[in-house]
Amino acid sequence: MSVPLRLAGRLGAGALATALAASLVGPLAGARAATPPDTAAAAEVTAAATADWLHTDGNRIVDAAGNEVWLTGANWFGFNATERVFHGLWSANIETLTRSIAERGINIVRVPISTQLLLEWKNGQAAVPSGVNAYANPELAGKTTLGVFDYWLELCEKYGLKVMLDVHSAEADNSGHVHPVWWKGSVTVEQFYEAWEWVADRYKADDTIVAMDVKNEPHGDESTSPRAKWDDSTDVDNFKHTCETAGNRILARNPNVLILCEGVEIYPKDGQNWSSTDGDDYHGTWWGGNLRGVADHPVDLGANQDQLVYSPHDYGPAVYQQPWFEGDWDKQSLTEEVWRPNWLYIHEDDTAPLLIGEWGGHMDGGENQRWMVALRDLITENRLHQTFWCLNPNSGDTGGLLGYDWATWDEAKYALLKPALWQDGGKFVGLDHDVPLGSAATGKSLNDLYGGGDTQAPTTPLALRAGSVTSSSVTLSWNASTDNVGVTGYEVYRGGTRIATVTGLSHTDTGLSPNSTHSYTVRARDAAGNLSPATAALTVTTTTGGGGPDPAGGVTVRYKNNNTSATGNQIRPSLQVVNTGTTALDLSTVKLRYYFTRDGATGLGFACDWAQIGCARVTGTFHNVTPAAPGADGYLELSLTGTLAPGASTGDIQVRVNKSDWSNFNEADDYSRGTNTAYADSTRVTAHIGGTLAWGTVPA
Repeated sequence: MSVPLRLAGRLGAGALATALAASLVGPLAGARAATPPDTAAAAEVTAAATADWLHTDGNRIVDAAGNEVWLTGANWFGFNATERVFHGLWSANIETLTRSIAERGINIVRVPISTQLLLEWKNGQAAVPSGVNAYANPELAGKTTLGVFDYWLELCEKYGLKVMLDVHSAEADNSGHVHPVWWKGSVTVEQFYEAWEWVADRYKADDTIVAMDVKNEPHGDESTSPRAKWDDSTDVDNFKHTCETAGNRILARNPNVLILCEGVEIYPKDGQNWSSTDGDDYHGTWWGGNLRGVADHPVDLGANQDQLVYSPHDYGPAVYQQPWFEGDWDKQSLTEEVWRPNWLYIHEDDTAPLLIGEWGGHMDGGENQRWMVALRDLITENRLHQTFWCLNPNSGDTGGLLGYDWATWDEAKYALLKPALWQDGGKFVGLDHDVPLGSAATGKSLNDLYGGGDTQAPTTPLALRAGSVTSSSVTLSWNASTDNVGVTGYEVYRGGTRIATVTGLSHTDTGLSPNSTHSYTVRARDAAGNLSPATAALTVTTTTGGGGPDPAGGVTVRYKNNNTSATGNQIRPSLQVVNTGTTALDLSTVKLRYYFTRDGATGLGFACDWAQIGCARVTGTFHNVTPAAPGADGYLELSLTGTLAPGASTGDIQVRVNKSDWSNFNEADDYSRGTNTAYADSTRVTAHIGGTLAWGTVPA
C-alpha cells in the first residue's frame, strides 16, 4: 500500500517556523551580548557515577547488571529541518521545556536529524541558527546548532533524560523524510555512513545518547525508484544490509550504543520476489513498518548482536485510511492482520526487542483515538518500548503533546499516553542510574528502583518451575530468595505484563488458550520496593485439551541458526528442549549434541550468550566423532540442570563455538547446521536421556 506524502503533515509548518523565528529573534538578539560561537570540538564530558549503557537480552532491553528497563519516550523534531535546531526555541526556554518533558515521565527523546547537518558538524561548518529566540534563551545566544545540541545534552544529564538520534532525512529539508532511501542529491551512501561514524565517535564517552536509529522510514512500493527493499543481498537499496553496515561502523566506534533498525514499506508474498511490479505480489504497510523480512533475513551485527533493536512505525486512519481501517476493526483484528505479521512476532518469538519509534495522532473522539488506545494497550500489555510522535504542536497530521505556546500540555492526549510511560510507586522511572527522572519529587533513577549503594535488591535466581499444566492454566512455583531477609513478595510476569504480586512461592495463571505458549518471569521484591535484577524465567506450552499426551519421557529438540553466513569464526546455534512426555523431566539427565566439522586441529572454545533458563544452567564440552562421519568429526555436548514440566520448553538457549586462534569455520557441510532462522524441530541435533538416544539421528 502506498502512503501519501506528508509534506505538510508530521514535519510541516517549516515556513511558519522560519517566519516566527525571524520575527521573534531578529529584534531581540541584539539586546543581549552574544557569546563567541562554539566550535566542532567535542564538549568535555563528566562521567556519571554509574554507566548507563544498555544492551538486549532476548526481547528485553537491560542495563549492565541485567536489570530490565523500559524506554518510554517521545519525538522532538527540528534538527532535521531547515532551521537545524529544535522547533519551539523561537518561544520556549530550552531548560524549562526539557525539565517539563522529564517531569512528565518521558525518559528518552528521539531526536530527528539530517545527514547533511551531521556532515556540517563534522566539517566544522555549524552555523548560529535563526530559529532560537535569544531573549527566551539567553544561555543559547551565539551558540551554533552543534552548541545548542551539546548544551541540551547537559540538560538531559541534569534531569535524567536519555537520547536517541534518528537520521530522519539525507538533506536538511522539511520534506526530506518523504524521500524513500538514505541517499539524495549531494549526500551519498558513503557520506551517510561517515556521518554516523563521526557522531558515534564524538559522543562515545557520553552515555546520555544511548541509541541510534539508522534511518527514518525507508520505503517505496513496487513502482517506486529508488526504493528500499529487504533481502540478503548487498545491493545499495537493501535496507537490511544498510542496517548491518551502518550498525557495525557505529559499533566499531561505540560498542555500547543500541542500534535501531526500522522496517520498509512492502515485502514480497510467498513465491514472489523483488522483481515483480505487481502490487498484489507484496504485503504493504506503513513506511518503516514492514519487518516481515526479519523472519527470512534477520539483521546480523555479529559479536554485537545484543545491541540490536527493531523499530517499526504505525499510525491511525487520520494519517491514511489503510485497508484494515475499512469496515469493522478493533485491537484484535489489528493485532492479527497488521501488528503481528509485520512486527509483533519479533517480540513474541523472543528474537529481539521492539521499539515503536513513531505512533500518535489527533484526539478526534472517533476512529483515530480508538486506534491510539488500541496500540497504547498493546504497548503496555507487552511492555514494548516506544517514542510517541510527538512533542511538537506543528505536526500537521498528528498534532503534538504541547500547545502552540510550547508550554501548555494537551492534557487529554497526555492522559492517553501516560499509561505507556514507565512508572513505579507513583513516580516515573528514568534510564539513568543516579539521577531521578525530572526530580526526586516526580521520578526515580534505576538505582532507586533496583537498589544501589547501601540498598541491595535480592539477587539469587529463583529456580522457576511449572507444576500442573492444563489446556487453560499453568501453575508456577519457585524457591525462596535467601540472600536478602527483606524480601516481602514476588512479582509474576507473563511476557512483559505483570499478572500477579504474591507473598507465597507459587501462582496459577488461568484463562489460557489450549496449545498456547507463554513466557514467565518471577522477581523478588524487598521492603524498599527494589526488584531483583536476577529473574527466574520459563516458557510453558499449554496442553491441547484432547488427543492424549505423548509417552512419558518424550523430548523434542528445536533449532535455529543465528549466523546465516556459512563462513565465519563462530558457530552460533540456538536450541530449545521441549518435554513432550507426561512426567517432569530432570534436565541433568539430558545431553544435547550438535555435530560439526572442526576444520583444523586447533582447540575449541564454548560460550553461552543467553539462555532463558540462565547460562549458569548450561555447560558445553567437545568430543570427537570416531570414526568421522560425513559432516561431523566432532560435536558440542550441552549439559543442563533444572526440571522441565510436561509440555514445557527451556526457551531460547543461544551458544557459540570458536577456535582458539579465531580462524574461520566452513559450516557448509556441517551435519547439524540448518539454514532456518526461526525455530523448527531438528532431528540432526540429538538428545540423549540417561545415555539413551531419545531424539534425533546420529550421523553415520
